[in-house]
Amino acid sequence: MSGGLRAGNAVPVPRETGRPIPVQNDMIRLQGGTFLMGTDDTEGFPMDGEGPVREVTVSGFSMERYAVTNQQFAEFSDSTGYRTDAEKFGNSFVFHLFLKQEELSNTANIVVEVPWWRAVEGADWRHPEGPDSNLQGRMDHPVVHVSWNDAEAYCRWAGKRLPTEAEWEYAARGGLVQNKYPWGNALTPEGKHMCNIWQGKFPVQNDALDGYTGTAPVGVFEPNGFGLYNMSGNVWEWCADWFDMRYHRTSDCINPKGSRQGDQKSMRGGSYLCHRSYCNRYRVAARSKNTPDSSAGNVGFRCAADIE
Repeated sequence: MSGGLRAGNAVPVPRETGRPIPVQNDMIRLQGGTFLMGTDDTEGFPMDGEGPVREVTVSGFSMERYAVTNQQFAEFSDSTGYRTDAEKFGNSFVFHLFLKQEELSNTANIVVEVPWWRAVEGADWRHPEGPDSNLQGRMDHPVVHVSWNDAEAYCRWAGKRLPTEAEWEYAARGGLVQNKYPWGNALTPEGKHMCNIWQGKFPVQNDALDGYTGTAPVGVFEPNGFGLYNMSGNVWEWCADWFDMRYHRTSDCINPKGSRQGDQKSMRGGSYLCHRSYCNRYRVAARSKNTPDSSAGNVGFRCAADIE
């Protein structure tokens, strides 16, 4: 999902992987510095304000190696009694191919602008595809159906914070200069899949050539040059900033924090539903947005922290 939402038959949901669950999401210390942020690439989306390219300086900070997992979010929820926005609203948005036929036949829950999304009663982070689903085999997958408000609450509990857009892009680039992806400019170098995105004909057929139809464990694929995993694909990641399409034209160039106000928060990284034909936003310079109470089955987050 790439904005505008709060928040076939059925494709199999992610399977149990047998991988160890990364209970401790260690922080990667980044020294910061000046880098070229944004893009002027013709593959970009001008309406998202991806450019122009400009020099931006960020101070040193730390970023979590992985996106926050279901296990980590469960520890937070169980210890605090926190209820997410999706749980309060009673619904969240689920991709149509993950739904059973009876749910698909309910046309009242279709999002008209993007009909592959359905507002499903009982869908939340513990029940990603609706009330009959659960997290079995997915405790090491990124938590989804979390709003910006939920991510912010988790970060406060953990003694951390959400990254700014500038920090996120600096981290995602992994030391590379103006490359499209965290690993370089080729999407699949020598035929190797480097991230979890859509392959096939969107939104009706996912060939899952990268091994996943939905979320993947947070530690799969290769890390970038800074040791960070899945900075492209898998799940969208919330950032601290209010979204502004004029970001690169109006923000400061030293530790920018975006607009002082707005009605939508920034998201970065793309997700397992991104495909070049529709949402080519798994590029490191790509941006998207949604309201702070929005949730969906492809939106998560990771934490950052100041260096003391």
